[in-house]
Amino acid sequence: MSTGIQPNTNIQTITFRRPTNKPAESTPKPKNRHGGLLQDQLRRAQRAPWCPTWSAALRILLLIRVAGAMYSGIQDCDEVFNFWEPLHYLYKGYGFQTWETSPEYSIRSWAYILVHYLPVQLTATFLGPEKRPAFFAVRIFLAVVSSLCEVTFYRAVVDKINYRVGRYVFFLIIFNAGMWTASTSFLPSSFAMYANTLGFAYALEPPSSENLRRTLFAVLAFATGAVVGWPFALAVAIPFVLEELFISGSDKVTSEARNLWFAGRLKRLVTSAGVAALVFVPVVALDTLFYGKLTVVPWNIVKYNVFPDANRGPELYGTEPAHFYLSNLLLNFNVLVPFALSALPALAVTYRVDNRRLGERYQYADKSSPYTLLAIRLAPVYVWLAIMTLQKHKEERFLYPIYPLICFNAAVTVYLIRGWLEAAFIAVTNSPYKASRSTLFSQFTLSVVAASCILSVSRITAHWKYYHAPMSVTHALEAAEVPRLLNATGHISLPPPRTASQQSQRHSEEDERPRIDLGLIAPWDLRLCVGKEWHRFPGHFLVPDGVRVDWIKSEFDGMLPGHFAETPRGGGLLERVKGTRVVAKDLNDLNEEAPQLYVDVSGCDYLLDLDFPLNPLQAAHEPRYATDEKTWERVACQPFLDAAHSPLLTRTLWMPGDLWQERNEFGEFCLLRHRANVAKKEKAHAVVRRA
Repeated sequence: MSTGIQPNTNIQTITFRRPTNKPAESTPKPKNRHGGLLQDQLRRAQRAPWCPTWSAALRILLLIRVAGAMYSGIQDCDEVFNFWEPLHYLYKGYGFQTWETSPEYSIRSWAYILVHYLPVQLTATFLGPEKRPAFFAVRIFLAVVSSLCEVTFYRAVVDKINYRVGRYVFFLIIFNAGMWTASTSFLPSSFAMYANTLGFAYALEPPSSENLRRTLFAVLAFATGAVVGWPFALAVAIPFVLEELFISGSDKVTSEARNLWFAGRLKRLVTSAGVAALVFVPVVALDTLFYGKLTVVPWNIVKYNVFPDANRGPELYGTEPAHFYLSNLLLNFNVLVPFALSALPALAVTYRVDNRRLGERYQYADKSSPYTLLAIRLAPVYVWLAIMTLQKHKEERFLYPIYPLICFNAAVTVYLIRGWLEAAFIAVTNSPYKASRSTLFSQFTLSVVAASCILSVSRITAHWKYYHAPMSVTHALEAAEVPRLLNATGHISLPPPRTASQQSQRHSEEDERPRIDLGLIAPWDLRLCVGKEWHRFPGHFLVPDGVRVDWIKSEFDGMLPGHFAETPRGGGLLERVKGTRVVAKDLNDLNEEAPQLYVDVSGCDYLLDLDFPLNPLQAAHEPRYATDEKTWERVACQPFLDAAHSPLLTRTLWMPGDLWQERNEFGEFCLLRHRANVAKKEKAHAVVRRA
């Protein structure tokens, strides 16, 4: 009610206001940014440094990961032959088959491959039958999955560990050279990396008997990575399991109630494991369907690698020294390696020199020390490296499951060292205020993060500049050579090549020009051959339909992939099952050569080969085809680094400028055309036009 005074003092009015039942709006309480395991001792009341939100971080990560999907190469031939080729077989009904996907051995999961079938089919539905868009659709799909897992992990570090550590993790992950490759690799170890990253995001929460969500989601993520992806990746979860069973965390546990508490924790863990075991059902069902017999692929993988026969096992495919993984980590993680490997020692030093960095250790009796909790979260990297280093057969991809955790360990160490510097500064100046105003500490962390990012970008660029030729040159068969053949024989009509001035102008008719039907090449029975460069063949997804790929003899005397039993290309998955159940007679698990898989080089129409003119190598079965100009004509060639004759530093990193590049030596990776064979087929398939 309000009273209004009018100019006439003898008159007063009364106005009634309608009552409102709306409660007063309360300002949401800001989230405590000092609630993690690691706590700042300076600038606690000041504005926090920038940490991108979940959605902002996701958008940034997607930009980087999709770029990686489009521009990174394939570094592992196992990725091509064990995963891209089976996926291509599901799509087109033909492709290379390794002994691992033969029903006789069945150590590759069709269920895992089928996870990637959806983006292939979506691309075929909306963009047409071309295979190259399907290839990149799968990679973009992997980029999206990796980004979602990474951003969830990053935000968990911000909320549960420390916002500064989260910032470091974010920038280290998005620019890291190892993550650039692993995040979009079509490999079970990459799938295990996704699952472990997601599981670790939940495991960062402190254990509590009241927090069923943490246990269930973490177990489900770790189990999915092991069952669908790679069973050995479950070893990353060992510290989590021990913490779940023996570390009280946020629980108040007295000595009298310890046994009852342990029984409750054990029951919860077993229940979560039982729920996660349901993942086995679709995996075993799909693998059984495709192999035509009851198949448990995770067990077959463990059996082959851990309990091999006397003449079998992974060591047939090479052994490496103990320092192999250290060398690979230095290539991919550069300056972060010493920080990541010294995380636990740094935590011990912090306990002595900066004890308050982890906050109050005991708010009540029997509560777990934050030092113990953080040590458990740093332990997976050490556990995994120890297990993998003890194996004689080593490959770079075996470390993929812990790549994000390496960044986490390094970020924690950088933060702890920053704390040492702060403690030392205060001890010398006896002034926390001066320490809070100093830029020394931020300059230290910035220098480490920036150095790692710059070196990683240099390494990524080196991969593109030095080793991307196989993918680009193979694509030239579809992009340039097949259109040339169809144009030369009258099947299509291409406009004449434009001059430089014409190429600078945009022509709207280019957008309206129909795409070339590459299926016209099918009756030609073209054959692309690969010899000593078999391990760099990027797969059938980059080879046009109608071109058969075969091997020619080289100095390599091991087992090469054979061909799947072909099924009608228009058939669906049930039609493909008829081929996946066929036992390949020419394949073996002894790494013994199968000469029946070779064709004579005289029957090849095209050839992928690598030549080093500055340091030529020639053997009985590996002549320099590129120099035989009477027989072979170059279709497309691109530089390829001659690593054996280039300095370690300049072949590892790329830097602009002639001074850096002139230290390296290069060969040529070429697509060669057999002059006589192709000319004969051009003549046979020329269109006769009537006057």
